[in-house]
Amino acid sequence: MQVDTFIAVGENIHCTRIYKVGGKFVKEQPDGSWAVCYRAGDEVRKLPVPSVFVGVGDWENGKVKHCAVAIWQGNYGEGDAKAAGVDYIQQLAKRQEAAGATYLDINVDEFSTDVAERARLIQWTVKVTQEAVSIPMSIDSSNEEILKAGLEACDTGRNRPMVNSVSLERQDAIAVAAEHNAVVIASAAGESGLPANTDERMANLDRLVPMLKEAGFVDADLHIDPLVFPISVDGNNGNGFIDAVASVRERFGADVHIVAGLSNVSFGMPGRKLINQVFTYMAVEKGADGGIVDPMQINAKILSGLDSESEGFKLAHALLTGEDEYGMNYIAASREGKL
Repeated sequence: MQVDTFIAVGENIHCTRIYKVGGKFVKEQPDGSWAVCYRAGDEVRKLPVPSVFVGVGDWENGKVKHCAVAIWQGNYGEGDAKAAGVDYIQQLAKRQEAAGATYLDINVDEFSTDVAERARLIQWTVKVTQEAVSIPMSIDSSNEEILKAGLEACDTGRNRPMVNSVSLERQDAIAVAAEHNAVVIASAAGESGLPANTDERMANLDRLVPMLKEAGFVDADLHIDPLVFPISVDGNNGNGFIDAVASVRERFGADVHIVAGLSNVSFGMPGRKLINQVFTYMAVEKGADGGIVDPMQINAKILSGLDSESEGFKLAHALLTGEDEYGMNYIAASREGKL
């Protein structure tokens, strides 16, 4: 399948993102401190992990939120550590743009519980990111005040920013997006819960889309998210999403965009990269034209290069369609190193 365009909303500048302590990226240093190791071209650089992250919370469970570390250092660190915080965010941004990202999703919601602090930090993160790339930002928050702050920091001289996301549950975000001339990810979530099937997804969107049109949004401004749920929870979740993509395209026409957090489908499974790529391939076949993804793993070039006749592709496809019940064949192949 030839994929000419794919709207990649780069998901990597996000305070939920974690690395394993003592793993490939987070290493103990000779003086007993810790650092996140990362590349800038061929050079390996180090982002010091401040003491406030060590020995508490996630750290005790062997994890560290590396973007949060960078944002902390960029704002509260000193000297080389402060500079490393800025550089870390900018390297993440540059790599995503180089891989074909259309937008960069910025989220600081899990940095702290202080709304005023997060509003200030999302502005800092947006400004630092924009210094490194030319593509627009996607402002991602569950808090209206933080959405506003992020959008206010967006450079109006580049393409319109994005709001991630609006829904029946978050109707106030529609006005915020309209005020700041942003395009929107329009989620199929309901007012008080998530849809269980395609009919519920479409019923929610049938209410949401007219609200967006009334606020002045046209079809091309809408990036509809039918919502992806993990295949590990229910073997029919892959089919459910693919069916919803086809229904959205049929109902709302050729000019709307269809995106989603596509990597959610592989949560809890081995070989997630392959599952995510095959799932995206399947979604594009049914009318999707984008996703909230890691653009280094999913972009138009990668999708065009997938071999649908390969063993790995067929195993992932069978898993996602429910043909491989409980994923037993896929999991066995992963354990045997066949993927």
